[in-house]
Amino acid sequence: MSGRRDQHDAHPPVRTEPTLGDLDRLDAPPAPAADGLPQIAVEPRRPHGRATAAPRRKRRRGWLVLLLLLVLALAGGLWLNQNRLRGMLPRTDFNTVLAQAQQALQDGRLDGQDGSSARELFQAAVALEPDNDRARDGLRQVGQAMLAQADAALQAGQLAQAAQQATVARELLGGGSDIDRLDRAIAAARAAQVHTVDLVDQAQQALAAGKLDGPDGAGALYQRVLRADPDNAVAAHGLDQVGYALAVQARAALDAKDAATADARIEQLAALQPNNGALPALRALQAQARRQDSSALEAALKAGQDALRAGRIAGDGDDTALVHFQAALKLDPDNAQAHAGLGKVAQALTVQASAALDDGDAAQAAKLLDQAAALAPKSADLAAARARLERTPAAPAAPAGADNASMPVAPPSVTPQQSAAVAQLVLRAQTATNNGDIMMPPGDCAYDLYRSALAIDGNSAAALQGLQALPRQVEQQFDRALAAGNLGKAGDMLANLAELAPGDAALGALGNRLAGAWLDQAEQQLARGDRIGASQSLERARKLSPSNPRVLDLAARLQGGG
Repeated sequence: MSGRRDQHDAHPPVRTEPTLGDLDRLDAPPAPAADGLPQIAVEPRRPHGRATAAPRRKRRRGWLVLLLLLVLALAGGLWLNQNRLRGMLPRTDFNTVLAQAQQALQDGRLDGQDGSSARELFQAAVALEPDNDRARDGLRQVGQAMLAQADAALQAGQLAQAAQQATVARELLGGGSDIDRLDRAIAAARAAQVHTVDLVDQAQQALAAGKLDGPDGAGALYQRVLRADPDNAVAAHGLDQVGYALAVQARAALDAKDAATADARIEQLAALQPNNGALPALRALQAQARRQDSSALEAALKAGQDALRAGRIAGDGDDTALVHFQAALKLDPDNAQAHAGLGKVAQALTVQASAALDDGDAAQAAKLLDQAAALAPKSADLAAARARLERTPAAPAAPAGADNASMPVAPPSVTPQQSAAVAQLVLRAQTATNNGDIMMPPGDCAYDLYRSALAIDGNSAAALQGLQALPRQVEQQFDRALAAGNLGKAGDMLANLAELAPGDAALGALGNRLAGAWLDQAEQQLARGDRIGASQSLERARKLSPSNPRVLDLAARLQGGG
């Protein structure tokens, strides 16, 4: 023991001051102990509060961002689907108003002042829900419907109503090209109404003067007013007055046995007022008069044909073909057989004139041709005979005891310039024929051009052949026009043929064909409800073929309203 004490005594203990050590090496792994003892890992001591605060703050910020995004997405969805979501909510007042508005629109109750119109109800719905698409679309539909009604009113001539509806449509649709177009049309129609005032004055003056028919007659003028303004009471009353006057004239003509005037007045009345109450009675009287005249007409036509066959063409006495056919025309001025009979009389007179020329009797030939010209002034054969007569100069006075008939007369010579002029006229006539200008216009038609050529050179073979070939060329043009459905042109060609060859046997058959075409057209017009057009077509057919059974049938259907 004394030994250990001595050691300590020899080396007294030294005090060691506490130190923090190497702070930079606190986190470093401990160095291996030099004494070989096992190492013990000691976790560094951290303050409790600061160790968990940072992760918790990070987690809290993440949840806040996510929550904010969810709130924004929810708000956007609500904004975009607000109308649908609003519709899912119980809105009894709004839905009721909207349903009433839709029903009013379907019923055509578009506008009004009592709160039950589609416009008022949709406006109430918009007031409840300003952003509701169904309510705003409903107002647009009302505007479109008002625009359609305004168009219809304009077409019906109801300008005041059209203008009012157009104003409402403009308010609901906010304008547009359709509204502008409608406004312009209404303005034009109003300007036309001002013109109708003048037409009414003209019609009243024509009525007072007794001028009922024709394009400037009271009837046509009143019709023009009513087409522009169907509700014009003055024009409607004026047209009734015209109808009454025509009915009175028709009855007077029937009483006077004036069939032509009666027929004309009845057809004028039918064209102006197809539903006139006087028409059925007038039609019945007309049919009765025709039946009464039928036997006399047939007798006159038969007597005329008999006189033709017997050679009693014209002259003194009342048993000639000329007298009988003229009597038939008094009974029926449009009778095709009577006209054809007079054409045959003219043809026969022309043949007799040619025979007189052959005998050298120019005076008798001229007399006969004058008679023929009174019946058929445009006859091609007559024109050729006239040319022959004109190129036959009067024979000079013969010496005493000489025979005039035995003295030849030289025809006048034709200069080269005249021959050239004739050739040019013939060429122009052929062109006119191809163009269908047969009898019109005067001076430039084929007939007049050929006549002009013959006036220069009565011996021109080209002019004579062209003139006498006209009837057959006209017949060909008739066939083409009828096949193309151009009934007006076919009628013109038939009239040309009747003038050029009044006694032509083909006239009756061609007239019946054209009458059938007019009746076909009348049937189609009646099927479409165009009674005025059907009546006019029927009358054209009646003039061509009055005894056609279809004419009588269609007339009965028109009269009976069928």
